[in-house]
Amino acid sequence: MSSSSGAFSSAVSTICSSSVIEFNSLEFDSNCFGNTETLSIKPNNFSVSVSENPIIISRKYEFNDDEQLQISASIDIGSLLIDGLGDGICISSNNCSNKMLNSISFGILQASRTRISKTEYISCPSCGRTLFDLQETTAKIRKVTDHLKGVKIGIMGCIVNGPGEMADADYGYVGTGPGKITLYKEKTVVKKNVPESEAVDALIDLIKENGDWVDKSN
Repeated sequence: MSSSSGAFSSAVSTICSSSVIEFNSLEFDSNCFGNTETLSIKPNNFSVSVSENPIIISRKYEFNDDEQLQISASIDIGSLLIDGLGDGICISSNNCSNKMLNSISFGILQASRTRISKTEYISCPSCGRTLFDLQETTAKIRKVTDHLKGVKIGIMGCIVNGPGEMADADYGYVGTGPGKITLYKEKTVVKKNVPESEAVDALIDLIKENGDWVDKSN
């Protein structure tokens, strides 16, 4: 697994002796789960032995396109993690850099809630009610907050559906009028009608006030 050593060492959520899942297609022949029970998965070239140890899901891909690798790995491995059939992942590819493999691995772990390792953003799809440039604003907020591990930030274009869509966010940035932003801490309005030009800085101040801010490391 030389090409995936970086992804393996970084993306495994628990470091200790582990079981490994390797697969190309899926068919399940399962017993029950427990400390000593075993789950076996037996397709064409797919082997699994699952016990009480952490389970690492491993697969090698031959795609030349990073986006296709990301999509396929997310479908293949993410669905298993969501169903509770793994604790870590090891993705390998001879056509992809370790940096990209790490990025995809951590993205899958975060999306499946297996391991939270970075900031999470909730954004509306944008519509006619959107009161600011959503993509530009999201990029600005990402630039200054993407190092806040585990913090969830909602960025919503309007007050109509925004608070509901970001209900589980730690902080919210919501358009409430032309050039005006309302900031939330969880479901609570903290600051109303903040000028858009000052709103990103006000969001940072709010995060700092609540003890969730850390400075970026160089």
